[in-house]
Amino acid sequence: MKLSIVIVNYNVKHYVEKCLQSVYAAAQGIDMEIFLVDNASTDGSVEYLKERFPEVIYIANTQNLGFSKANNVAIRQAKGEYVLLLNPDTTIGPDVLHRCIAFADEHPKTGAIGVRMHNEDGTVAPESRRAVPTPWIALCKYFGYSRRYYMSWLSWDEPAQIEVVSGAFCFLRREALMRVGMLDEDYFMYGEDIDLSYQLLRHGYENWYLPVDIVHYKGRSTIKTSFRYAYVFYKAMLIFFIKHYLHFLHIYK
Repeated sequence: MKLSIVIVNYNVKHYVEKCLQSVYAAAQGIDMEIFLVDNASTDGSVEYLKERFPEVIYIANTQNLGFSKANNVAIRQAKGEYVLLLNPDTTIGPDVLHRCIAFADEHPKTGAIGVRMHNEDGTVAPESRRAVPTPWIALCKYFGYSRRYYMSWLSWDEPAQIEVVSGAFCFLRREALMRVGMLDEDYFMYGEDIDLSYQLLRHGYENWYLPVDIVHYKGRSTIKTSFRYAYVFYKAMLIFFIKHYLHFLHIYK
């Protein structure tokens, strides 16, 4: 099998419906499987989607496991040479899947591929390409100097090596994913894509940006109420810094 697609849902069945419609339109001729992992939705998501997409493989969790654990449940069952982690609040362009597969086939050192993400208003999302947030880069971004973090010198219209691939659309070589140990389940939501991208780089793989288009209706799948969002996001960043950079502090003591 060529491709396994994993979508994690929590109470956004109508966005998942649009997402799946775009996936099937883009997947003509691809040997693939699709996993829908439901994190204990209360809006009847599984029943609603099963009626419309019976060929999808459904995994209904009895509690909200978060993004990393839910994806890993499906990844362990996936048979595809490539695995695509896809947010439920996305729609993909008609050439996206074929272009990613062709590129990865031609570039065997590729670990992950990200794409040109558009916001709901049509603007290009800067987080389509990111650098690893080292303490210095994170500090610069905090004070408003984000050019390095978003790798803003890169062309939007040419493939380019990047450091961090967004979890909203993360096309992965399954062999590489298994080698680095899948997604770190210490992250409930946010930060896991940074960690995974960093681990791929450390294991000698390349992460790439391709100029193919998706739309990401940001925040639809995870409602960003101010306190909750800030708490989860900064907790994820703290996990990343402790995991990867705390030892540098000890070296310089």
